[in-house]
Amino acid sequence: MLGLNWLLLMHNQEVNGILADEMGLGKTVQAIAFLAYLKEISISGPHLIVVPSSTLDNWKKELQVWWPTVSVICYHGSQESRRELRMQILNDEVDEFDVMITTYNMITSSAEDRSFFKRLEFHYVVFDEAHMLKNMASQRYQHLMRVKAPRRLLLTGTPLQNNLVELMSLLIFAMPHMFSGKTEQIKQMFSAVSKTNENKLSYEKERIDHAKRIMKPFVLRRLKREVLKELPPKHDEIKFCPMAETQAKLYEELVAKFSEEVKDREEKEESYSGLGMMMQLRRAANHPLLLRNIYSDDKLLELSKLMLKEPTHCESDPNLVFEDMSVMSDFELHNLCKTYKALKSHVLSDDDILNSGKFKILEDMLPKFIEEDHRILLFSQFTMVLDVIEEFMNIKGYKFLRLDGQVPVAERQQLIDEFNNNSEIVVFLLSTRAGGLGINLTAADTVILHDIDFNPYNDKQAEDRCHRVGQLRDVRVIRFISENTIEEGILQRAKDKLKLERDIHEENGEEENDIASVAKLLRDALGLKNAKS
Repeated sequence: MLGLNWLLLMHNQEVNGILADEMGLGKTVQAIAFLAYLKEISISGPHLIVVPSSTLDNWKKELQVWWPTVSVICYHGSQESRRELRMQILNDEVDEFDVMITTYNMITSSAEDRSFFKRLEFHYVVFDEAHMLKNMASQRYQHLMRVKAPRRLLLTGTPLQNNLVELMSLLIFAMPHMFSGKTEQIKQMFSAVSKTNENKLSYEKERIDHAKRIMKPFVLRRLKREVLKELPPKHDEIKFCPMAETQAKLYEELVAKFSEEVKDREEKEESYSGLGMMMQLRRAANHPLLLRNIYSDDKLLELSKLMLKEPTHCESDPNLVFEDMSVMSDFELHNLCKTYKALKSHVLSDDDILNSGKFKILEDMLPKFIEEDHRILLFSQFTMVLDVIEEFMNIKGYKFLRLDGQVPVAERQQLIDEFNNNSEIVVFLLSTRAGGLGINLTAADTVILHDIDFNPYNDKQAEDRCHRVGQLRDVRVIRFISENTIEEGILQRAKDKLKLERDIHEENGEEENDIASVAKLLRDALGLKNAKS
């Protein structure tokens, strides 16, 4: 009730706000109950709700549960169906509705979509997962600013993602008239850095105190430990995974190669982003099959000739086939060999698939968890990693489902319901981005993050899919970190970011600079910490 009372207070004071309760505290239900109450006291809409694609079906479902009499229009679908709906609405050919619901992608998808929403007028606009509005310089931010509605309600469980400027972006979005003309001043105030170490602590403390004073009237932030005394605890664990022997050798070879490249470029004063090198190191740290090592050039020459036996490639140039193959990873080549009859004898063995440090840990963990009736959400940021994990699951014979960004939005809720209702499915494979936003998977009580995200708030979103209202068991969250790899640097970077969030919501602290930019993180991983920047 506190959240609902706060929303009503803000409404009566004609002030917009950010409901920033920690993930899993029912922000969706509070927002729906608030809009339903407005209708009950004869304050009419229509209202607009903007959500990520992955939560669209869940919002529609929750609207029917918590506001059964609501009249909803869903603005989603193909270009043709949206065009038809636009014409009906603009020509007054639809009945009055309480709520229109759409996604961030749909509302900014095309010039026609953007123009349509600029012509409509709403009472409240609710933005779910509002941290998607953290960049005030983005086109999305600018387009959504133009939606006509006197009242705005932002919902986010992670209001602070990287720095204070992003937090201020949300406040400016919520109260554009109040902060009108002050945007540049605010950006300068919260992005400036103290030039002397002596003043750094007091300067950062002053800046965070200033941010708290600005935030306080507009933000309600409650933590699960404060609100849900009965919610079972969440236990966090970091599992350092020794790499498999061949994996460690491959990683060391990459480090040696990239170290020489970086030193050579720095001597020549050539600029470099390091992104490609970093991605290669991350691949090696996750699974050696994400690089090409087993399928040598000689092997590829053999495969490219064998491909000519396939009806689809009988007239192909083997040199071009070789070129195509040469940029593929071992796992992609393995899948290619499974696809074509002429190549089937060259598929990788199960031992090759299982040969990673993280998979060795999974092999030990999963049988124990399943024997104890635990159900697992297994997250990775990368679909290519999920592909290899899927092969692992098939080899081991586990029943599982998979949800990533390539699963059509219309099918996602069906997968979620299937997992929640069928206890025989012991593992749900999810991509951190697609499966980490606003969905309820309380049937699981164990979360494994196979590879951590650069942004720890994406991981927090993911783990709170099961640590939320409705969870009856203790939740265990396990982060896999490959030992002595770039992942240890990413983990430290995540800790630095999370410290800033604690400082903002507690009494004191300092904002850390982003000490782990890609270039610095890469040099640390390559053992070049004292090299010239």
